[in-house]
Amino acid sequence: MEFDELSRRVIGCAIEVHRNPGPGLLESTYRQCLACELSHAGVLFQMEVPLPVRYKDVLLDCGYRIDLLVRSDLIVEIKSVETLLPIHQAQILTYMRLARIPIGLLMNFNVTKLQNGIKRFVL
Repeated sequence: MEFDELSRRVIGCAIEVHRNPGPGLLESTYRQCLACELSHAGVLFQMEVPLPVRYKDVLLDCGYRIDLLVRSDLIVEIKSVETLLPIHQAQILTYMRLARIPIGLLMNFNVTKLQNGIKRFVL
């Protein structure tokens, strides 16, 4: 499956999640619901994947977690905030760089229309 197709499938699952409970819930709720939708769609993923930080050739477990890692090809970072800030974009870009994964989706579920809360990143 190509990256564009994979991204579209994940976004489709996210839209289905957003239609059901709607905005206003916790990030952890949307993560669980999206995991359920991805499972039903037959999309392979892992939740809360540990992301060590490499500092001067030493791997450090600093407690960072990738919300969803889809097929080892796509990072999905989930938010439920009033507005996405530049720090949220910096976070996903840093996660992508540390994990050496070139594609990422930043999704803010706390919007009236989910399409307005999705940003795609490519390294």
